Amino acid sequence: MSDATAQPARSADASPEQSGNGVSMDFHPQPGGGRPRPWAFPAPERGELPNGLTVLRCHRPGQKVVAVEVSLPAPLDAEPRDREGIAAIMARALSEGTDKHSAEEFAAELERCGATWDAHADHPGVRVSLEVPASRLTRALGLLADALRAPAFPAGEVERLVRNRLDEIPHELANPARRAAIALSKELFPEGSRLSRPRQGSQETIEGIDAAAVRAFYEAHVRPSTATAVVVGDFTGVDLDAALADTVGAWTGTAAEPRPMPPVTADDTGRVVIVDRPGAVQTQLLIGRTGPDRHDSVWPAQVLGTYCLGGTLTSRLDRVLREEKGYTYGVRAFAQVLCSAPGGTGASLLAVSGSVATDVTGPALADLWQVLRTLAEEGLTDEERDTAVQNLVGVAPLRYETAAAVAGTLADQVEQHLPDDYQARLYARLAETGTVEATAAVVAAFPADRLVTVLVGDAAQIAGPVRELGIGEVTVVTDQ
Repeated sequence: MSDATAQPARSADASPEQSGNGVSMDFHPQPGGGRPRPWAFPAPERGELPNGLTVLRCHRPGQKVVAVEVSLPAPLDAEPRDREGIAAIMARALSEGTDKHSAEEFAAELERCGATWDAHADHPGVRVSLEVPASRLTRALGLLADALRAPAFPAGEVERLVRNRLDEIPHELANPARRAAIALSKELFPEGSRLSRPRQGSQETIEGIDAAAVRAFYEAHVRPSTATAVVVGDFTGVDLDAALADTVGAWTGTAAEPRPMPPVTADDTGRVVIVDRPGAVQTQLLIGRTGPDRHDSVWPAQVLGTYCLGGTLTSRLDRVLREEKGYTYGVRAFAQVLCSAPGGTGASLLAVSGSVATDVTGPALADLWQVLRTLAEEGLTDEERDTAVQNLVGVAPLRYETAAAVAGTLADQVEQHLPDDYQARLYARLAETGTVEATAAVVAAFPADRLVTVLVGDAAQIAGPVRELGIGEVTVVTDQ
């Protein structure tokens, strides 16, 4: 039957419409919105396996792809000074063969499970991530257990990972945003602090890493008694207790006390560092200082105020620098937890990031500082606060639609030594935070006279205008 003669089905409560060609069409009534259902961040069930492995499980009906996150407290400050980056190499090498499978066989087994694998190292430790259909969870957990229990660390594979990492470094240094982050860390933290140096090591430290060093680091820091596994998804028809017991539950190791975190110190004296890139047509901006971590009672208000300052396209920074002046495609303000310790000692990075055309670097910075000063003088508006709450709290159910999103947040809480209900309580506190409280928090977070500014760009063009702003002593460094 052709489209011209096809007759659509008639709805009992729809009214017919006559088209110009004489064909009658029935329009179904537009569906209305349903009643909102109460939502809260999922509460995990906490337990411990006989081998000492802590397990957080969260049953999420309908999530047929199960997410597993394993947190291994092998922090970057535990790395040997002359082999920094070894935690990242070890994390990558976990999937490069075990006592049962070669690297190729391990990858093939993951593929047969329909699983995805990722592992990375950061200041709190190493994180291993696994996603797999629920029907193949036990099989995939077996592979995960083998990688944690008996990684092979073959010399040839470790050498390949080291070469890959060395190849990545020039690309990172060529990236203006990454280069700015490296420079800011070096400026903020003292030379002796691990926070001051690249997270995945430098060329000098990576070159000294071999298979023996990787195994030594693994044996010193990876054991079930200090690790935590987070499992999130639909467990219907899955005997999760048996699956865990037969896989990661068979992982053995010696007991150990968690490594204490060294105190975090930083110098946020207002100053400017220009990483010179002659001929650059844009200037990368990264402006920051350190602040409290999630243990501090000010965190919810700081999150809300920072979102109003630069969390979205409608924030103050974007309204001025993007919409009114056309200096940039976007500028963002954010708070990123660097490290936390039991008892609430830790730090976060408070920063503003973006890029502007070289010839407007000075005016853009002048307007940015004016936004900060105006914020301190006039405060946020109730409308800004309400919009931020709606965006942060109202979209939370969408943000956590997948098992991986829930598992990642729960693993973050583990690494930051937060209670299991922290995220749920955070949303309640965000909704309760008032405009005055949010204003005070963001003004304290971004004081105009206590910010370290890193600019990656053409120093010959931008140094003069930046010095005229009077936002701190200007130093030019040669990019290498």
